Amino acid sequence: MKIIDINVRTFTHMSNQNKDSDGHSHPCKPRQVRQSLLTIQCDDGSEGHCFAPVEVVRPYLINNFVRIVLIGEHPYDREKLWQGLAHWQRGSTAQLTDRTLAAVEMALWDLAGRKLGVPVYKLIGAYRDKVPAYGSTMCGDEIPGGLATPEDYGRYAEWLVKRGYKAIKLHTWMKPVSFAPDPKMDVKACAAVREAVGEGFPLMLDAYHGYSRSEALWLGLELQKLGYAWYEEPMNEASISSYAWLASNLTMPVIGPETADGKFHTRAEWIKAGACDITRTGVLDVGGIGPSLKIIHLAEAFGMNCEVHGGGAGNLTLCAVQKNGMYYERGLLHPFIDYDEVPEYLHSRTDTMDADGNVRLPQIPGLGDDINFDYINANLV
Repeated sequence: MKIIDINVRTFTHMSNQNKDSDGHSHPCKPRQVRQSLLTIQCDDGSEGHCFAPVEVVRPYLINNFVRIVLIGEHPYDREKLWQGLAHWQRGSTAQLTDRTLAAVEMALWDLAGRKLGVPVYKLIGAYRDKVPAYGSTMCGDEIPGGLATPEDYGRYAEWLVKRGYKAIKLHTWMKPVSFAPDPKMDVKACAAVREAVGEGFPLMLDAYHGYSRSEALWLGLELQKLGYAWYEEPMNEASISSYAWLASNLTMPVIGPETADGKFHTRAEWIKAGACDITRTGVLDVGGIGPSLKIIHLAEAFGMNCEVHGGGAGNLTLCAVQKNGMYYERGLLHPFIDYDEVPEYLHSRTDTMDADGNVRLPQIPGLGDDINFDYINANLV
């Protein structure tokens, strides 16, 4: 069984989201966008798939690195192939990112699951078949009735509780919003949500990642008074010392790093430095499922929780195979977007949530994406 080809299908679909000048998603009128599906093919007809942004699997990367490392190899040799790609990150002048590694590695997992007829989370070794979800909001905006005011956040939080979410995480206002960043406005939104959901309901804040130490500490102390469950990314994550200082000055858990470069190496340094009370991983942040498992078990060895950053099939798989994590991050959510709507390129949502706030793991072979290949092939670019 050998890999004989890697191909990328880029297709169009409709989206009701757009990114602002700083890259944050917000609602918009439906528009046509592009997405890619990476497919790894073997000589016995087996295939594995993974969705990815167009830029992450562009021809230069696939032809000059991915094909060279994978063609002719056994698809089950995931660690060998991942290490082979990771080796080329330095030689690629930093163009071969962790997100490309993640797409390739998840397609290999998907191939194995489909070939063996089992969900990937069962292949790894399941801990649970359902995961409680927290509702993760979009960043604040200036859209009337959206997430423009603290009162908007409070009203939306009430709806999220009624929908069944087990916890809520706020993303507050960031640039280019005219008054952002502003820790005082963040506190007002956090206070409005606490008032809306009542005492004891788990709340978290993902703060603007450019605050100073003094701003981050002031905001953290205010969140402690409000009984927030964790505090995420208020400062630039390149400064481990700043997070060690912050964690030492707060009783509320500090979680991180989220997107810091360095994969499991960086997470180990954060733990050693006392820069976090809960560590973080995500398939796109560290290069796939395999390196994420290393981080999950690293945290477990230190008696720490590891919360998974972001949604999607790969991250849901991670949530299902770990004991030391509480939630699946479902979102990003907004009052003007129906998150439960099924994308055109899928037959069903990968992370369907029941009325009790639990996301049940898909039981189809592979990663869990029920791909609508007919739609994709009919809408190729």
